[in-house]
Amino acid sequence: MSGVGRVGLLLTPCSYDHHGIHEEMLKDEVRTRSYRDSIYQNKHLFKDKVVLDVGCGTGILSMFAARAGARHVIGVDMSSIINKAKLIVDANGLSQKITLLQGKMEEVELPQQHLNNGKVDIIISEWMGYFLLYESMLDTVLYARDQYLIQGGKIFPDKATIYMAAIEDGEYKDDKIGFWDNVYGFDYSPMKESALTEPLVDTVELKALVTDPCPVFNIDLNTVKVEDLAFSEPFSLRVQRNDFIHAVIAWFDIDFQACHKPIRFSTGPHTKYTHWKQTVFYLRDVLTVEEGEHVRGFLSNKPNDKNRRDLDIKIDYELSTEDPTRMAAGSCEYRMC
Repeated sequence: MSGVGRVGLLLTPCSYDHHGIHEEMLKDEVRTRSYRDSIYQNKHLFKDKVVLDVGCGTGILSMFAARAGARHVIGVDMSSIINKAKLIVDANGLSQKITLLQGKMEEVELPQQHLNNGKVDIIISEWMGYFLLYESMLDTVLYARDQYLIQGGKIFPDKATIYMAAIEDGEYKDDKIGFWDNVYGFDYSPMKESALTEPLVDTVELKALVTDPCPVFNIDLNTVKVEDLAFSEPFSLRVQRNDFIHAVIAWFDIDFQACHKPIRFSTGPHTKYTHWKQTVFYLRDVLTVEEGEHVRGFLSNKPNDKNRRDLDIKIDYELSTEDPTRMAAGSCEYRMC
């Protein structure tokens, strides 16, 4: 069985100037409706408040906030898509309530006439990337929090959790990794190394999961610091059935807990599709596992030294089993770039 679809993409840098990226995000109903509901169901929190939208894109979150009764919304984005956002805001009659600025959050000057003594009441942002942190804008959101958020102000969303599980995916691993053993009669095995160290973003079928999921890393946007995003956290995956493990996958859940009624959405294989899909990390060796056993280890992550939006990820693992013939341990390193 193949747990991973054949349309997955290896991670590559993308430009947020491109129309198609914003179309995909807007059509992601799980993402967009969760933000809409968190704002519209909490109009009492937004009424007459100053809102900062970090990485506003086409302006959808800014317009949600304006329609929810915000006194003024300030949207900031680096990409040229903000020029389209200005036209969209104007087309919807919201130009008087929304100010859009192009530039880095760390460099733009917010309009003082719309601030409360230089501060905002609420920060909204869709900052998440693949594996939550790849190419994410979290550093920028934390800068905005520390620089502009009023004491006691709210952040939407305010919590995030990375989860892990292990999957059986022999057919696709053979196709992705084993392909390099014989390419039109030539040995391309030197390419295996890069294939093994590049995570794959794709949709994983729930039936491919061999273990229970495990929460590994939690973020509270009210208190987290940039240095906390380099972490090494333990995991323990309980095996559900006798099977083989070819890869470990990761996804994230997002929480809006500042709401009157908290809202959560997940990007995992157990729920409705999101454009973030799941991130697949293929192991070098196949694990033979039995129900009730555990795969334990550490998930480590840190920004790459040369490009902070790239990630260096390491997975150390060990199979806890009483069968000496199946004892296994390993360490795999990956680069998301």
